[in-house]
Amino acid sequence: MIWFASLAFLAGVLVSLSRQINGRLALSTSAMESAFWNHLVGLGFVTVAALLFGGLFAGTPTAAPWWAYLGGPIGVIFIAAGSWLIARIGAAQTAMLIIAGQMISGVVLDIIMGAPGNPWARCMGVALILAGMWVGQGQKR
Repeated sequence: MIWFASLAFLAGVLVSLSRQINGRLALSTSAMESAFWNHLVGLGFVTVAALLFGGLFAGTPTAAPWWAYLGGPIGVIFIAAGSWLIARIGAAQTAMLIIAGQMISGVVLDIIMGAPGNPWARCMGVALILAGMWVGQGQKR
């Protein structure tokens, strides 16, 4: 279990780092151009990595439902919005709002999909996280 938690933590660090780097790129270009370069360079990286380690053409893409491919367009919106927001509200505020959105939507999806666990405990956990984020912001002015 510690391995999975460590991997999830590392993914969170990489998301934050990626947002910051793309936000800097957006300052020199635009949010959409930053998203374009992010995905183009990412395509090159995943292609090389998959060719080296395998798995590039290991599945059956036609077996997936049409909506399974919406992750790409949603990812573009996420990248562009994050790049645009970082320059306007800062990295920490952007990250906290993104995390809040992830937590709320994650709990809602778990409840809708009937994932094991207590939905009330999950909702309370998210409420505590949101309260902590609010308290952590304190008085800005």
